[in-house]
Amino acid sequence: MEQPPDRHSALLVWLLLAGVPAVLLTAFFTLPLGVFGPEHPALSWTLFIVVLAGLAALLVRQIGLVMGGSERGRPAPVIAAASFLALVAFAAAYAGLARQPGEFIGLHTRLDALYFTVVTMATVGYGDITPSGQTARLVVILQIGYTLVFLAAGFTALSQRLRGRWQHRQRPDRHG
Repeated sequence: MEQPPDRHSALLVWLLLAGVPAVLLTAFFTLPLGVFGPEHPALSWTLFIVVLAGLAALLVRQIGLVMGGSERGRPAPVIAAASFLALVAFAAAYAGLARQPGEFIGLHTRLDALYFTVVTMATVGYGDITPSGQTARLVVILQIGYTLVFLAAGFTALSQRLRGRWQHRQRPDRHG
């Protein structure tokens, strides 16, 4: 028998969905990113790879839970938070790469980096900011692949779960 949702749990989910982006964006725009980029390439690449690999593992686990029909946990806020963290990680990488001459045309600020990340993630590509260096192009390719594989799979799994729950609630023979 399906239990009614706990109001405190639902409130926590909504706070996380609003709070995680707010905290991540505040950190992105206020923390010094000078320790990353061309001045410290080993640290920059290591942290970037570790963050993306960790997020990929987290997303794969959540997708597995959803696709396996598990009712454990709350995959929606986890997938949303991981997706937003991936967005900020790529934006930070682009901001660092932009400090290296010849890597980007038109990317000068953190807002430019965030904008470029969102445009790339949405596969819109306005053309006002372009990767011109080989490293920047490699990271863009990585972002597109990451978005197509991990983020799209996460949101597909969530939409299937939501559709299944909606269909379950619409059945007239449901008891409760």
